[in-house]
Amino acid sequence: MFASLQALLWGTVAGSALLLGSGAAWWLKIPKVWVCAIMALGAGVLVSALSFELVLEAFETGGLLATAAGVLVGAALYFSANRVLAWRTARRQKASGSAQGGEPAGTALAVGALIDGIPESVALGLSVVASSSINPAMLIAIFISNIPEGLASTAQMKSAGRKGSSIALLWGSIAISCGLAAFVGALAMQSMPEEALAFATAVAAGGILTMIADSMIPEAYSVEHDYTGLLVTGGFLSAFALHVLGG
Repeated sequence: MFASLQALLWGTVAGSALLLGSGAAWWLKIPKVWVCAIMALGAGVLVSALSFELVLEAFETGGLLATAAGVLVGAALYFSANRVLAWRTARRQKASGSAQGGEPAGTALAVGALIDGIPESVALGLSVVASSSINPAMLIAIFISNIPEGLASTAQMKSAGRKGSSIALLWGSIAISCGLAAFVGALAMQSMPEEALAFATAVAAGGILTMIADSMIPEAYSVEHDYTGLLVTGGFLSAFALHVLGG
């Protein structure tokens, strides 16, 4: 139970970065180039963390078959959820007669952050179970990657005239949901066999990797262009150094 409560705490801390990014977008005028730079850096950190902290951990725990199956299932789940979200968003925009708009697009980004946050938070919870303590590289990676999502979504909702209190309530709810996902992930996996733990860890890794490829890197490249690769590489090496020094 202690591991589950620890996962709840750190999952909520990681999710609170969404609130931090939202608050920055509400009170400060941050250029999009800086938002995308943070996103590219966070993408690199996440790639490193899921490679060395999730996939490798899953392989060493349950073997190649469980790991490969989990990664594929996680990728398929994120892909499917993202397609459903895109379809629903397109229908709402068509019904409102707006091809692109502040609040609908901002709300879609917030829902996307929730879709991203669930596998990330579950991964945090699983890492607590696997190593009996929080994985600092994974925590930092998720925290960094959450900031630009809160920034971009809140900026669009603010421009559409949405109230600050409702935006804060939205992101607060998502942050709490991330904490609960980490708690449930840790609680459910404590008594599971090693193959099941490996599969669940790999599912989280597959979902995060698909999110990085579909959302974070393309969004960063749309603004940063050639600098995106350098920033992703910098984030990757930073997380790898943290992994080596921490290990």
